[in-house]
Amino acid sequence: MTLVLRRTALFVFIVLMWAFVVAAARAETYGIVPMSGFAPGTVVVKTSERSLYFMLDGRRAMRFPVGVGKAGQAWTGMSRVTGKYVRPAWEAPDDIRRENPNLPKVIPGGAPNNPMGAFALTLGDGTYAIHGTNRPASVGRFVSHGCIRMYNADIRRLYSMVAVGTPVIVER
Repeated sequence: MTLVLRRTALFVFIVLMWAFVVAAARAETYGIVPMSGFAPGTVVVKTSERSLYFMLDGRRAMRFPVGVGKAGQAWTGMSRVTGKYVRPAWEAPDDIRRENPNLPKVIPGGAPNNPMGAFALTLGDGTYAIHGTNRPASVGRFVSHGCIRMYNADIRRLYSMVAVGTPVIVER
């Protein structure tokens, strides 16, 4: 009987821990912070802070944690949102394909190994995007080949607030 109780307690513990991990991964992590110098509706990424800001007005912004380009892969400059996608498919660029030659040509949207996550906002010519992730632990780090990674709940919120043509400024 003791063995059954121990196994039951262990099972309940594992289920509860899994539920907490899932809840944390789905939690929205944004905050409203003071910020000025950018027009309302502008997206500003500060790679050194690993933060993305969506300007609400001339004095406040929503701040989200993000994963950004690793050393040698980060970029700065101005761009615009050129596309909005739900459950985007992903085709690895040549530089990633050289690092991982066994990657499939295209990973379908919604596949567990698709690094784009739930939503994507393509920038400029489509080389880079602001997107969700299948690896939430990578948010807040220097990890990408230049894309901006967000928690899926956060990109869902940002996706609903921006339009094609929204300005995006990436700074160090």
